[in-house]
Amino acid sequence: MKRTESRNALTGKTPAELQTELEALLKEQFGLRMQVATQQLTNTSKLKDVRRGIARVRTLLGQRAAAAGTRPAADKQGARSAKERQ
Repeated sequence: MKRTESRNALTGKTPAELQTELEALLKEQFGLRMQVATQQLTNTSKLKDVRRGIARVRTLLGQRAAAAGTRPAADKQGARSAKERQ
């Protein structure tokens, strides 16, 4: 699938669907990292593609949250609140 096709497919999804897509991509990234660690991954460009897909989904979620005037929901990597940063 070309980049523009994947971008168009993502823009048509709801925030809940994007969150599900993000979780799936993060799991795929984890699996690929394990394959790299055990030297089983033959197509190393797949890791880059998944990383960029994660970035696309996070960007869309952030843009939609900014348009709605809310903060995006924190993903499982643990975003800290403003109070915790001080």
